[in-house]
Amino acid sequence: MNKDNTNEIFSSRFGIIVSVLGIAVGTGNIWRFSRIVSQNDGGTFLIPWAIFLVLWSIPLIIAEFAIGRYTRYGNIGSFIKLIGKKYAWMGAFIAFVATAIMFYYSVVTGWTLFYFWKTLTSGIPHTHDASLFIWNEFIESNLPLMFHGIAIIVAASIVYQGVVKGIERACKFLVPLLGIILLIAAIRAITLPGAINGLKYLFTPDFSNLFKVEIWLNALTQNAWDTGAGWGLILTYAAYVPRDKDTNVNAALIGFGNNAISLLAAITIFSTVFAILGSQAETILKESGPASTGLTFIWMPQLFAQMPGGLILAPLFFLGLSFAAFSSLISMVELAGRILMDLGFNRKKAVISVGVVGFLAGIPSAISLGFLVNQDWVWGVALMISGAFIAFAIVKYGEENFRSNIVNIENSEWKVGRWWSFIIKYLIPLQVTALLIWWLYNSTKWYPDTWWHPFNFKTPETLGTCIAQWGIVIIVLLVLNKKLSRLKVTD
Repeated sequence: MNKDNTNEIFSSRFGIIVSVLGIAVGTGNIWRFSRIVSQNDGGTFLIPWAIFLVLWSIPLIIAEFAIGRYTRYGNIGSFIKLIGKKYAWMGAFIAFVATAIMFYYSVVTGWTLFYFWKTLTSGIPHTHDASLFIWNEFIESNLPLMFHGIAIIVAASIVYQGVVKGIERACKFLVPLLGIILLIAAIRAITLPGAINGLKYLFTPDFSNLFKVEIWLNALTQNAWDTGAGWGLILTYAAYVPRDKDTNVNAALIGFGNNAISLLAAITIFSTVFAILGSQAETILKESGPASTGLTFIWMPQLFAQMPGGLILAPLFFLGLSFAAFSSLISMVELAGRILMDLGFNRKKAVISVGVVGFLAGIPSAISLGFLVNQDWVWGVALMISGAFIAFAIVKYGEENFRSNIVNIENSEWKVGRWWSFIIKYLIPLQVTALLIWWLYNSTKWYPDTWWHPFNFKTPETLGTCIAQWGIVIIVLLVLNKKLSRLKVTD
């Protein structure tokens, strides 16, 4: 391990909170959340979504904070220090999943940059056909590859500067400004005639549908995908938190802050869609479109065109979306870089290496939408396994010992109770099992004739492709475990 990398720490509590919020707040908060809410009975969805914030997100955020702060390593070193060298492959799997997501997430970040530039310089389309034409023309050109390159270069350049001068400084700018942009957009949207119908739909639960299993599983999935809990990203940032700093309150603030951003985005989108489209709103909100982009990249631009002030609001909306994407992409670059730093690279060499590999590995997703959708499916679902591995490490260490001595440090502002140990030991594995069974079983229904196929990008979301790609990665990591475990870990 390069000693130069152990001296970096966040400069303040505010810096820690906004940096980790940057991990949590991503494109899923803005474009996925609204679509999933509308597909799951509107306000009804918000109840289990809020419950799983406490049963999934906050416990795992607390866990990652504690592991990273205690071990001072990235994912591989943390598992070695916490539960032994033979489990290095588990930490490596978590790191690989987040890095694989980085490969296509930089492409998505590029999309947001393109739409910000397009709405700022060329106006916004007034019809659905015009909006769809812009999307198709963009996605079939070389522009996604170019903007993917821009995104990875910008993110790597920020991480290259270090924790305080790079990551913390960028997040102090990106995260608060994102909140301000969404607040401005939300205020403008709710003043539109008819916007109240969108707010009623968003916040009015239908209790007769509250116990639908699919609504609860979708709410759990949304928490797993949009808070960053269980990804290993928060663990990585926590390695730069002073060991005497309490993080339990920070974890709760980050969880609730993330969900507040999701609600602000939903208020903007629901108010706008209902105000402009009226009775068609529910149908449009549920639309997925290519790569689940239908609502954000195809419908929202044309709706802004029909709104007074839309010429200003549209680029603001996509600027906010770009900020959300970049704050998450930065953390993925740092996670991969931290693994190399633990192996002896200095920060500059590590980040340059990650940037180069990230650009090259992202090319298939930039030129093939089917490949991107496949990777999003495979590694998005694999995040459940990552969460399970983090819980396993704590249980292996001893969940009560971990809670008493590592989570609850001497000067903790909030002492976490035994409920946390219960959730980590029993409820996290139960939730992971339910989600994996549900998603993988559904994939066999989506593609009944090709669900077994490992690499068919015309039907990219199948059980077969998950098993094949997870299996390859796990086998390789198990074979390499002895080499991975040679990482020198000190107290």
